[in-house]
Amino acid sequence: MVQLIKKRILISVIISTYNWKEALEACLISLFAQSDLGFEIIIADDGSRPDTMLLVKQLSPQSPVPLKYVYHADKGFRVAAIRNKAVIKSDGDYLLFLDGDCVVFPNFIKRHRLLSAKGYFVPGNRILLSSQFTKAVLIKPIVLHKASILTFLKWRLQNKINRILPLFYWPFNLFRLLRPTYWKHAIGCNLAIWKYDFIAVNGFEQLFIGWGYEDSDLIIRLINNGVKRKDGRFAVPVLHLWHKHNDRSKQQQNYKLLMERVGNNKFIRAQNGISRCKVNASNFNHQ
Repeated sequence: MVQLIKKRILISVIISTYNWKEALEACLISLFAQSDLGFEIIIADDGSRPDTMLLVKQLSPQSPVPLKYVYHADKGFRVAAIRNKAVIKSDGDYLLFLDGDCVVFPNFIKRHRLLSAKGYFVPGNRILLSSQFTKAVLIKPIVLHKASILTFLKWRLQNKINRILPLFYWPFNLFRLLRPTYWKHAIGCNLAIWKYDFIAVNGFEQLFIGWGYEDSDLIIRLINNGVKRKDGRFAVPVLHLWHKHNDRSKQQQNYKLLMERVGNNKFIRAQNGISRCKVNASNFNHQ
């Protein structure tokens, strides 16, 4: 039986971002509106222009929780490395990975806390916004996290979002445990992991350079180490703003690396993981 976590834990929300400060602002504003404030925010900046750091500084007085900023130089898509560096600067026992182009609802942290259980990782799911609707959201702006279910239904009928079912909450836990070793469709834009489980597998594998599969690799190694999946569907959706695909020139190379590890249940620790990271960070907000 899943052992529920009774003690109030500090959750470290790690937001990866790159050169899209408008989306990051929408993400942060939605986090500032959480009903559960037992968390910290760590911006994991994968080499953005200086305007991203400036935005974080400007928004920091609004943050009701500690806000940190971790940066490394732009040397291509290195999200695995910057996430590892952000984890090093985290103070929480529970890690919640989020992308900087995702907006969350006010109960997001509260429900992730309710789902947390020893020996489990929790992947959530997402609702995708259309290209034109994303532009409207960021220009007007439209405050997504305050919209009613009826408004979302209207947006679905107008094809502004791709689905609405993830918005409906299912409080029963039994179905969440039906796929304990299923590694697919657990994506880093909405993923919760205990820090000690993350450290035990040496974090993200930094051999994955360029877009693709670093999150799948992490999940496979967690499962190989005995950590099970607890499904977050119908509990913790995010709203994913539309953007053009990242450079996928390394996709096949990364996929080949992933396939070499699928089915190898002895492969647990990343070869080039968090143990090799060094980082400097800024604290913009001291609570």
